[in-house]
Amino acid sequence: MILDLRAVQKPLKEKYRSEPGSSRITLSAKASQEDTPVSCSVDIGRAVYEAQAHEGVGGAGTAACSGDLLLGALAACAQVTCQMVADAMGIETESIEVEVTGDMDFAGTLGISKDAPVGFERITTRFNIVAPGATEEQLDNLRKKTEQFCVVFQTLSDSPDLRTEWS
Repeated sequence: MILDLRAVQKPLKEKYRSEPGSSRITLSAKASQEDTPVSCSVDIGRAVYEAQAHEGVGGAGTAACSGDLLLGALAACAQVTCQMVADAMGIETESIEVEVTGDMDFAGTLGISKDAPVGFERITTRFNIVAPGATEEQLDNLRKKTEQFCVVFQTLSDSPDLRTEWS
């Protein structure tokens, strides 16, 4: 399928320039309790995903854990962003694959070590790009622009104001 990304984005860019504020959105996700204390459903408005605690903290290991969903969000965002940037730069690619891995220590999550952090200590994003006609300079610019415009990468790099509300 051929998509003229510039043509698709042109009216959006024009609207956002002429109507400042129209580019601002709010995304949401809602998690709801399931039958056990180690699982839930996550509704993002367009799809519902089953999630559960990782087997390393007592989950069954049969569904995605929250860490999987976070890494998946980064992989998806990096993949689509890289494809869009390559298209905008006129770089012809045969394939773009993104793999994201995250390292963590459950000793922090389970509260058995104050020295172990809760959460990922390192997240690595690996790009495998096959673009035979691209120069090293083009690929370097593709990397820089993909990192610059990847929403999830930028969010993780420069954490937003994070708030919690209880009712």
